[in-house]
Amino acid sequence: MGNNKTVIITGGGTGIGKGIALKMASHDFNIVLASRKLDNLNSVKNECLNLSNSNVLTVQTDITDEKSVAKLFQITKNEFESLDVLVNNAGVFDGAPVDKISIGTWDKVLNINLRGSFLCLRESMKMMIPQKSGKIINIGSISGQVPRMYSTPYTTSKFALIGLTKAAALEAREHNISVSIIHPGNVSTELRNIRDEDKDSEPMILPETIAELVFLSANLPNNVNLLESIILPNDQLYIGRG
Repeated sequence: MGNNKTVIITGGGTGIGKGIALKMASHDFNIVLASRKLDNLNSVKNECLNLSNSNVLTVQTDITDEKSVAKLFQITKNEFESLDVLVNNAGVFDGAPVDKISIGTWDKVLNINLRGSFLCLRESMKMMIPQKSGKIINIGSISGQVPRMYSTPYTTSKFALIGLTKAAALEAREHNISVSIIHPGNVSTELRNIRDEDKDSEPMILPETIAELVFLSANLPNNVNLLESIILPNDQLYIGRG
């Protein structure tokens, strides 16, 4: 069973994380799904098992909590001994006009999108450095280059995630580890939070499309890093909107 490669996917119970899990399952990865909602994780696990004979673990995890993240990686190590890929996918969008953003909203978004990604990246490095191999793939956003209105906490977190990615990539490369970031444009997920009037007008791509790029990045040769990439609907207003 399995192809002897192990992947941890945070936010693995819905949306992009679910799409990535199904793609990895179709290629017989050992899969560790992490999020706070165990019911969602178990639902995705069952879908993965219907695709292949992958080993699939679900671990209820709060990625903003240091002990919870350490437990996730210890369970992975106990079960599979090694870790080949971390997909830092868990994230949240929230925002408002900047003068109306509460400190609670700011802290929530930065804690999940940045602190959580750092904690998971740090634990994965602890496993990957002794192995002298591994791939860490962060899921960013085109908001890390071109912000939406009223998205200050989210945009800030995604700009910072680029910095985290590049700083970690610099340290990781001497250990044969790659750290990269993928910036999706509009993705159609059950958690998408855009204004009602935008839902019919904005072009979308599916989580499965993001999963294709994640899978490509995860399976590149060890001496190659797809450091930063952007994937978005061809007709999304991103380039040329001036």
